[in-house]
Amino acid sequence: MRYPIPDLPPGEWRETETDVERSRFIAWLCHAPDVAAFETLLSAARERHPGASHHCSAFIAGPPGEQSAIGFSDDGEPGGTAGRPMFQVLEGSGLGQVGCVVTRYFGGTKLGTGGLARAYSQAVSQALETLPRREIIERSPLQLRVDFAGEAEARAWLAEREIPVEAADYDAQGVRLTVGWPRDVEVELSPLASRLRGHLELLEA
Repeated sequence: MRYPIPDLPPGEWRETETDVERSRFIAWLCHAPDVAAFETLLSAARERHPGASHHCSAFIAGPPGEQSAIGFSDDGEPGGTAGRPMFQVLEGSGLGQVGCVVTRYFGGTKLGTGGLARAYSQAVSQALETLPRREIIERSPLQLRVDFAGEAEARAWLAEREIPVEAADYDAQGVRLTVGWPRDVEVELSPLASRLRGHLELLEA
């Protein structure tokens, strides 16, 4: 599976701000490969803005469509007016591994349930517009055995297909290459076997 994720280093986030009826909405986005990364962002937002009225949140700590490592919170706002609308925007973006916090400073004017839902959705949508992204490719380890003479040719063939060699182990029989094969690509090694004149073996995991 291939999908976009935030192109942000661990411990860093993208921050944007919008005003609605004098209330400040500060949106924070981070790369959240796991729930702990999202919780780090939430802690940072609370630490930066201890006087804020609310720190509402949503996250998808996995691929798009993830069903278990997800969550959202209204943090004291009326039920369903913040966390769920935020989550729906994240879900609709097609992103995976993404966490979001929207910090609100109440400006004195009540927005109503519909107004709150729109404001929180807008804050997340605006933050996503400038979020840097990169593609992630889910991979499974695959082990190939080649002889010493064929190692360079095998590495070149794999590089042409952007398949990384994650490890190389050498013994008397040759080289065992552990590669990260894309999960959405069928394992088809006959072209490589032809290049290596049959000196190729797919090992059991």
